[in-house]
Amino acid sequence: MKTIQLNGQALPVANIFCIGRNYHEHIRELDNAVPTEPVVFLKPTSALLAVGEDIVLPAFSNDVHYECELVVYIGRDAHNISAAEALAHVGGYAIGLDLTARDVQSAAKAQGLPWTQAKGFRGAACVSAFVAAAAVDDIQAQAFSLSVNGHTRQQGDSAQMILSVAQQIAYLSAVYGLQAGDLIYTGTPAGVGKMVAGDELHLRWPQQVEATFRVR
Repeated sequence: MKTIQLNGQALPVANIFCIGRNYHEHIRELDNAVPTEPVVFLKPTSALLAVGEDIVLPAFSNDVHYECELVVYIGRDAHNISAAEALAHVGGYAIGLDLTARDVQSAAKAQGLPWTQAKGFRGAACVSAFVAAAAVDDIQAQAFSLSVNGHTRQQGDSAQMILSVAQQIAYLSAVYGLQAGDLIYTGTPAGVGKMVAGDELHLRWPQQVEATFRVR
């Protein structure tokens, strides 16, 4: 069973939900359309990769991209809740990477096929240790960043999300239902790019948590 670390405890993971196209600048850099409703996709729990494990590039792709984002851990079940109630269901927050085999994704999109292989390969959901929800004053006022080999590639601010964390939780609770142990990857800002073997990716959420992943 896959687990995350929160306050020194290993907690089980259920579903992994991901929100796509949640920052305007990222939408523009990939020349995508602004969504009229939330873009949701899933990763299998086997995709989860904890700090201390290396990212292994899949043999079927020549263009794997990093996408840094804040991650939510659902602490208790949520069904048809409002945005006003949503944050009370959060157990913790982390910073992570939603890895994407961009060439595979582009080919699938061109044929109208699902993105599962592009988004769900082993190690495609990297995540730091989690901090308790109570330790974060305002999740919609959080800056975070990603550097590759010491060079800053992404700088995000949750204030710029199209859908707030609370809105994401409310939407997912209404359409799918959320259970304790679910993760939500909340979307990536601009600056995504290709990784190669030998790269070192450093994720930083000031005052909260940092994580480093190596690529091979």
